[in-house]
Amino acid sequence: MDTINVLLVEDDPMVREVNRQFIERVNGFKVVGMCSNGIQGYNQIVELKPHLVIMDIFMPEQDGLITLRKIRNANLPVDVITVTAANDMQTIQQILHLGVYDYIMKPFTFERIQQTLLNYFNFKLKTFGLQDITQNELDEMIHPYRELEEVAGNESPILTELPKGFNRTTLDKVLHFVKLSKEGVSADEVAAAIGVARVTARRYLDFLEKQSFIHVDVHYGGVGRPINHYFVK
Repeated sequence: MDTINVLLVEDDPMVREVNRQFIERVNGFKVVGMCSNGIQGYNQIVELKPHLVIMDIFMPEQDGLITLRKIRNANLPVDVITVTAANDMQTIQQILHLGVYDYIMKPFTFERIQQTLLNYFNFKLKTFGLQDITQNELDEMIHPYRELEEVAGNESPILTELPKGFNRTTLDKVLHFVKLSKEGVSADEVAAAIGVARVTARRYLDFLEKQSFIHVDVHYGGVGRPINHYFVK
């Protein structure tokens, strides 16, 4: 699978255009349709058969929650990411129970949606064409941030106590992103992908390198300082 076809359902035309630009900045994603309410969205899903729908919740004529229920009741083979201002737990739980791939709250950064799309693309690559899978393969798809447990084991201090100022979720995301790249990544690339400052990404990368979870190569360019590239063997 080279390209993920996306249908964008958003009633605000300015937000819709910004979202389109964000989506198409990520390699491998193409917006094949846009519409402003759930009725049009459902009809375009049936007609265009996109791989992914990125949909608002609060829309006129038919909101995203009703549309999502109709998608699931009809067993349409499409994944959904909701992008919405809804932040109450009742709405969030209803949406999560309907099996969305991710739930992104407005306002959001490009880096936030970029990371979701990269994770989704990786998920589709792993599942494309599969008929039967093993438990380990399924675990890797459902729990993409188990790398630290797999590498370190249950008794490792990295799992029970992190240095002051470190966040476990951020650490998992950094390691996961490094593992996605076969050629290695820089601190700038990690920072952009997971939505943190470069100095923060560098702290986490250096920590993982000292713990031997990742390795580093120094790349020397013609001008300027050398750049560290981090990778997993």
